[in-house]
Amino acid sequence: MTDKVDAEQFNDDELEAPAWLNPQFIEEILIAYEDAPELKVVDLKITPASAQGDHYASVMFRTTAECTTAKGKFSRPLIIKTMPEQEGHKKDMLSESHLFETEIGMYCQVLPEFERILRESGDDTKLFVPCIYHSLEPRKVMIFEDLVPQGYYVIRDRPVAQEELKTAFAKLAKWHAISMKFIKEQPDFLKEFKYGLFEMPTVKNDPFITTGMQSFIEMLDRLPELRKYKPHFEQIKDKYMQQVQAVMQEYRENRRSDAFYVLCHGDFHLRNMMFKNNKETGAHEDAMLVDFQISNLCPITIDLTYSIYMLMEAEQRREMGKDLINHYLTVLVATLKSIGYKGELPTQAKLWEQIHRNKYYDFFLLSTFLPLILAIKSNSFKMNDLIQDPETRQKTYFLDTYVKDVSTLLPKFEQLGYFKCL
Repeated sequence: MTDKVDAEQFNDDELEAPAWLNPQFIEEILIAYEDAPELKVVDLKITPASAQGDHYASVMFRTTAECTTAKGKFSRPLIIKTMPEQEGHKKDMLSESHLFETEIGMYCQVLPEFERILRESGDDTKLFVPCIYHSLEPRKVMIFEDLVPQGYYVIRDRPVAQEELKTAFAKLAKWHAISMKFIKEQPDFLKEFKYGLFEMPTVKNDPFITTGMQSFIEMLDRLPELRKYKPHFEQIKDKYMQQVQAVMQEYRENRRSDAFYVLCHGDFHLRNMMFKNNKETGAHEDAMLVDFQISNLCPITIDLTYSIYMLMEAEQRREMGKDLINHYLTVLVATLKSIGYKGELPTQAKLWEQIHRNKYYDFFLLSTFLPLILAIKSNSFKMNDLIQDPETRQKTYFLDTYVKDVSTLLPKFEQLGYFKCL
């Protein structure tokens, strides 16, 4: 049964578990996973697995199955991830997507192979949490070991520390490096990972996406200190989304010889990673990336630029994430060398040239995603309202934190030459 929880803390569609998520369902899965035909689930506690604002593209529950076997009693903490069943915007937006197919492929094929490559090079980095069950029919479901009892946690109530960020970027760098080796040596292994954000059929026409730039321009017009930047964005408002899509689909549609490509995470932000501290010392120890639903082959810049707006704190964003991205590059190059990569190694100059070349992606993230993530961090808005309600979204453009960020970033864009030749 679903335990009673504070409804204000969680997504509405995670307050009550679906009827099929019951002891019999979990028992059948655990019998196979534990290889214990006599296993019985004698009790099942179910609660929401994530807080408001953690995610939108799935429904998640945390369960604790109390089990008995011939060897005795034990508890199995699990995370259940499934598609929305409640009618509404969320179900409509995700119904025709490849999210679960992509994530199942990542957990069951790609990430285990990536870890194997790391092990062969003497690196014991853990890239993923085990998926103990998955299905696409009769419903899309994935079940994972719960990381919380292992000491992992999500950061929600404080800024993320530089050390924690560096660990997350190091994990991403190792994963990216191995994907570069596969792209060069065995490209067919990753060819099915072609469904990024704009391959979700309903996303590019969703008002959350299509109204972002206009709302941004209206904000610039209403703030005298920012009004001078309005003409630059007026000039691109009717074409910038085509430019963004061209960047994100570049690997498949218009590959360049002067660019680097990887299998990207696709949604590299703070709520899609969990952190762990050492039990004895309390020192930061590990970061685990989760949620690989839109992982796809694309320019190396996609995850990195996304992280500037969706992961980093304002002080790092002011420098366009320079220190963290350079740290990422150091780990990337070291990993490429250790796994025997035979291609051209990225350099700081070439990596930053590629990042700056894809400036329309910055414009998209600044105008559409940054107000969303800052509103979530403020704990003053519900995710559903931010995605679905135009009046709520409009308010986010005038948050003090957002205006301050924009006031810092637009002069930086000007300095970098982003407004030339638009």
